[in-house]
Amino acid sequence: MLKRVFTAPDPGRARLRFAARAVLGIGLAVVVCGLAGHSLAGAVTGGLAALLALFTVADPTVRGQAVTTALLPAVGLPVLAAAAELHDLPVARDLTFLAVVGAGVYARRWGPRGHSLGVFAFMTFFVAQFLHATPGQLPELYAAVLLSVLTAAVVRFGVWCYERRLPPAAVPAPPAGTGLARVTTRQAVQATAGAGFALVVGQLVSGQRWYWAVGATWWIFVNTTSRGETLVRGFRRVLGTVIGIGLGFLVAVPVHGAPVPTAVLVAAAVFGVFYTAAVSYTWMMLCVTLLAELLYGLLGVLSPGLLALRLAETGVGALGAALAVLFVLPVTTHATTDAWIQRALRCVHACTAEAAARLAGSATADPAPRVAELEQLLGRVRLSVAPLVHPLNPMPARKARARRVLALLDDCAREIRGLVAVAADPEASHDARLAAACWRVEAAVEALTAGRTDALHHPAEPPAEGALAHLHGLERALAELAEPLRTPSGSRPVGA
Repeated sequence: MLKRVFTAPDPGRARLRFAARAVLGIGLAVVVCGLAGHSLAGAVTGGLAALLALFTVADPTVRGQAVTTALLPAVGLPVLAAAAELHDLPVARDLTFLAVVGAGVYARRWGPRGHSLGVFAFMTFFVAQFLHATPGQLPELYAAVLLSVLTAAVVRFGVWCYERRLPPAAVPAPPAGTGLARVTTRQAVQATAGAGFALVVGQLVSGQRWYWAVGATWWIFVNTTSRGETLVRGFRRVLGTVIGIGLGFLVAVPVHGAPVPTAVLVAAAVFGVFYTAAVSYTWMMLCVTLLAELLYGLLGVLSPGLLALRLAETGVGALGAALAVLFVLPVTTHATTDAWIQRALRCVHACTAEAAARLAGSATADPAPRVAELEQLLGRVRLSVAPLVHPLNPMPARKARARRVLALLDDCAREIRGLVAVAADPEASHDARLAAACWRVEAAVEALTAGRTDALHHPAEPPAEGALAHLHGLERALAELAEPLRTPSGSRPVGA
């Protein structure tokens, strides 16, 4: 876990800039709320709104990100009003909270924008419980949200918009389907059921901090599509919380809410949340837990008993998520993994075709966007296969097969990148051998996606360099993929 965070590649220092900008934007939003005369509750609400505006908005274009950011208050303010108005009506409040959970997960069917708005709606209701917001506080909280989102937008799109110099990010489309065949619909039902369990049991554990359990269930479902992914994410959330609570005893409790050291530690925790999010959910949860502890220190209620309660509520939330994905409309790891592998292989086919057209002299062929899409799809494959390669997986044979699939898909990506680099060279030329090799690669992908693995053959010894070398490397990797992807008699495929 340590190695993953501190040695993970950071091309273009993207994670570093992402985290540094977040500290700047959130810090500035809190300062603006303070200058506006808001109370500590208003500053906390504003800081969270700025954090979500900078963390969850992930549209592929800068313009799309700006539109989504502008829509956040339109979703969050009505939810905030509902949470405050229902403060003294527990049954209505709880039912509304569950409705927000279901709608927030269901909104993912509309891609990154739906995901961002769903998260913002949920967290707005959550922070109202965190602060025990009442209708009398609404004007101040409204102003805090609006000022903070505006401040975050100024920092993101004006002061430090490094995305303008980057090509639009490739965002894989959500899995297709209709009705309960659509993954997002099934997950909405699962999340609502899991949150309902967490809400009831969480209130039995604590009538004051029950919302922690619901929050744990919600965040375990974020960015997952199968029961295996959800169970692994739940384990990592609990592990990160345990480590964060241990760190809280050493750091947050001794500080006792002192303003200056707390502000420095909060900035460090925010940086950690953003910097580690892409590479380690455990580390991100450690930073989130420390951030929550520091905020409770500012509110004057932090104690060892509160930390123990947070751990118990997190365990309840993780249990709710686990029960939901196991028994409520389960989405199997096999189905999800197979779908992402198929999409990655089809993207390899498209990359090869575009590169071949470019080598043939086509002025309109551009394989670069396909390469970016392939990287995103491979990221989804790794996430889906994570339960199979987890250290606690008790099935070594399937773990080895899953690792072999990942290694060969990485080989495909490496050869594709090399092929695209050659195709971008204006001196590169096309010949009959290139055409034949491209045709063989495309035929190999078609055979793999159709399940005709017996039709694949290992290529001859590849040439030493150039486009042909990369095409032969692709042929080899695709031919070797046939074995781990094949379903042996009496067993299940790699994703099962």
